Amino acid sequence: MGKHVILASRYLPEALIQALGQLGEVRTADSDFQAELLPGASVLLATVLDAVPAELIACFPPELGLIANLGVGTDNIDLQAARDRGITVSNTPVVTEDTADLAMGLLLATCRRFSVCERLLRAGDWTAAQGQLGSRVHSKTLGIVGFGAIGQAVARRARGFGLNLLYHGPHRKADAELALNARFCVELGELLMEADIVSLHCPLNPATRHIINRDTLAQMKPGAVLVNTGRGPLVDEAALVEALASGQLGGAGLDVFEFEPAVTPALLAFDNVTLLPHIGSATGECRQDMALRGLANVKQFIETGRVLDPVGA
Repeated sequence: MGKHVILASRYLPEALIQALGQLGEVRTADSDFQAELLPGASVLLATVLDAVPAELIACFPPELGLIANLGVGTDNIDLQAARDRGITVSNTPVVTEDTADLAMGLLLATCRRFSVCERLLRAGDWTAAQGQLGSRVHSKTLGIVGFGAIGQAVARRARGFGLNLLYHGPHRKADAELALNARFCVELGELLMEADIVSLHCPLNPATRHIINRDTLAQMKPGAVLVNTGRGPLVDEAALVEALASGQLGGAGLDVFEFEPAVTPALLAFDNVTLLPHIGSATGECRQDMALRGLANVKQFIETGRVLDPVGA
């Protein structure tokens, strides 16, 4: 087998590029996948911010056998198009604990109105900042939509706050619910009607796109709080704005957005909304873990034709 060509979707940390260089020739795209970079490439190393649609996959050379994604979610990749070409897709499932930390922090910040309090304090208005009344977190009911690794990690943290736990997903997870004292809701509506706080941790796919919409928001308890650290298009942001404006929803904590990096302008005006720029995995330690796991997937593929973390296998 000849020398492998690894195409990086964007400029990545120099240490990662150097490590990849030990495995083959590295070509880096800047703002787009220039056609001249594709010939002979056998691996594409992408991030969750880089779209890999069917149109691009159709242009891949026959040698390209792996799309190694730096991130857990793979909704940026047309998986069916990759499957049709016989291309393996891998991810880096090492972000669980850091993302759960952020989700819990976002939950607390939204319920207790940290953002508006800090803004007022920085503006010199101590009295107005001190007058902001949030909502209690301990002893409330948290509904977790998507009870995979991250959802369960959030549940572990929530237990420390004395939260009652509900969860919904396509499958009941008896061992996890027993360990975490969580109750399974077969229907999403059941969870929405009972939960004081709803936290989204399900993958983005056709079944979950806009899982939170005008109808499901109307099912939530008046004054409930929504937290989304999953994927932006899980939420219909136009409907979210309506629910916030009407007072049906008591607040929202968002790390992801439907049209990111653009943020629906109306969301910026609400004092009961906490906004973060998709930083669930943004710790130095987590990003290093992701880089090392992505590198390990590329290395194993080059050496054996298999990967550590296949997606949809």
